[in-house]
Amino acid sequence: MDKAPLWQRYQDWLYYDPDLNFYLDISRMRFSDEFVQQMQPKFQKAFQDMADLEAGAIANPDEDRMVGHYWLRNPDLAPNAELKAEITDTLERIKAFAAQVHSGYIHPPRETRFTDVISIGIGGSALGPQFVSQALAPLDAPLNLHFIDNTDPAGIDRLLEQLRDRLSTSLVLVISKSGGTPETRNGMVEIKKAYQVQNLDFGSHAVAITGKGSKLEQMAKTEGWITTFPMHDWVGGRTSEMSAVGLVPAALQSIDIDVILEGAKTMDDLTRKTTLKENPAALLSLSWYAAGNGKGEKDMVVLPYKDSLSLFSRYLQQLVMESLGKEKDLDGNTVYQGIAVYGNKGTTDQHAYVQQLREGVPNFFATFIEVLKDREGDSPEVEEGATSGDFLSGLLQGTRLALYDNYRDSITITVDEVTPRIVGALIALYDRAVGLYASLVNINAYHQPGVEAGKKAAASILELQRQVVALLQAESAPLSLSQIAEKVNAPEKVEAIYKIIRHLHANGRGIKVEGNWGEPSSLKISWQH
Repeated sequence: MDKAPLWQRYQDWLYYDPDLNFYLDISRMRFSDEFVQQMQPKFQKAFQDMADLEAGAIANPDEDRMVGHYWLRNPDLAPNAELKAEITDTLERIKAFAAQVHSGYIHPPRETRFTDVISIGIGGSALGPQFVSQALAPLDAPLNLHFIDNTDPAGIDRLLEQLRDRLSTSLVLVISKSGGTPETRNGMVEIKKAYQVQNLDFGSHAVAITGKGSKLEQMAKTEGWITTFPMHDWVGGRTSEMSAVGLVPAALQSIDIDVILEGAKTMDDLTRKTTLKENPAALLSLSWYAAGNGKGEKDMVVLPYKDSLSLFSRYLQQLVMESLGKEKDLDGNTVYQGIAVYGNKGTTDQHAYVQQLREGVPNFFATFIEVLKDREGDSPEVEEGATSGDFLSGLLQGTRLALYDNYRDSITITVDEVTPRIVGALIALYDRAVGLYASLVNINAYHQPGVEAGKKAAASILELQRQVVALLQAESAPLSLSQIAEKVNAPEKVEAIYKIIRHLHANGRGIKVEGNWGEPSSLKISWQH
């Protein structure tokens, strides 16, 4: 394409909403007009599928539940009055709770104010709150927010060391729908022990965000925790940022959650339109489909050119990959669907992997996220006629051009500045794009059998570990790995047993080992009685 047709293509495919001051440019995605026409029937079905979803259709047959995260930002859409009241009541409770914490009305037993928040969650219970906090938390936030989002003992120790002198003024959020999520439960148990060591009453510092009737809710009530907030069974973890999961930590940091919800609602309204060019989420899903031939053949590289949005790619990684990464389609066919997502931020990536993006394997499309406003106030010139922000803008445009000139496609999203309204709108935009794309490729975006399979496999390893330890404690003579495997009736699991022994030994867990670790068959294992 020469410059004139390319400029015309930009104008033809530029989406702009003046209310949000939001731009979406897909002109550098090389799809044809014929392709767009061929996709029209698929999009009409996708629009109807999304309408059915919002009306309360059972969208997750595996668990016989609705998918209603859209109702969180517009309770009037909820399919019945009971659900609407549940949403609005929870929102009011969240705002009242945050105000009472800020005022000191709710405070630790020995102190006048909470100073910090420890949020314990995994996956969607951590990624959304982390992204929103980094994007929007004011520098003078009334509470500092910290996360335990992994069952890594060293990571937990590092956080506890940072908070050693402020544990008594730290509020703990425990976020788990079932209450049995191992990583979250482990973090909670470790933090509870830290409070006990300092002779602090954990319940007076703790809040549960969990499903109604869950083990965690029962524990919170029995132990006298400060309060509980609901995790609705019709909201999945990766779409839970607009629920108590994301709104409680945001409100505690004085982020305007009403404005986040309003931004999401505004984007939801825009993405319900059934004309392709008038629907930004449809334009995104069209571009994804075109880039990967509807089979995820190209990765999505997300490049936000603003420090405050640097966690957006991590947030999208879960939203897109957990939603779209499926072995089977809705008809039971093996399809191996999905789109791989990675990214960091501009211009950091221009000194990292943009070299490969420009000249290496062309197995991706890029998504640039541009923020027009550089900072509050004026910027000094770093060289004649140019500010740091000018360089940032120039580097974005230059990278976009360099990629396109070498036949690498890109999408560009442009917003005026990073505000609660815009962050809400971005989350809603990708929520809808994922749902539409799932319909286009005929998969269920709202279940995650692969994640569940991983959890079951991990549980089987821990059960094997219990059997191995019990055997060694009962044996008086050292055993080889193969002997241990035979005695626990798991001869096919020798490798897993080797790794269990190695882990227990490295952590001083009562295992005595003789032999060469590099020659597993030489090892003799016993219990240090």
